[in-house]
Amino acid sequence: MCARSSRSSLETATTNRSLDGEVVVTRRTHFNASHRLVNTDRSARWNRNTYGSCNNPNGHGHNYVLEVSVVGRPDSSTGYVIDLGELKEIIGRQITDRCDHRNLNLDVDFLSGIIPSAENLVIAFWNQLAPHIMKGRLHCVRLWETERNRAEYFGPAAQV
Repeated sequence: MCARSSRSSLETATTNRSLDGEVVVTRRTHFNASHRLVNTDRSARWNRNTYGSCNNPNGHGHNYVLEVSVVGRPDSSTGYVIDLGELKEIIGRQITDRCDHRNLNLDVDFLSGIIPSAENLVIAFWNQLAPHIMKGRLHCVRLWETERNRAEYFGPAAQV
């Protein structure tokens, strides 16, 4: 019979280090918002022909799903690339608290003057998030507008 130790086997097997390698971690959240696709530099006819029902003068809504990915090496003390609770708070402050149940054309200051297509939204969201990611580096902002349509942005230096 084995003698019992005062420390659990998990405690004795654990060390204060992380394995070497880059890891991508992702936080998923959602928000609901309305918008209207319209280019005010173009005619009403051009906008109707280009955007169809997405150009409804009263807007239309989406149940957006937002995924934010950060890449980096796990910290030797925590094992985290970034604390996902911290990432959740950053996304909340910078994006969801400001966009949820809002009209993206009218109510969101950092989207003022921007056509709120999914493509423009992921770039704008990147610009809001990047300065606040202090651990790891922002890797991808992915926005699902519907189950079938998404846009993703890998930052200004990415080669598409």
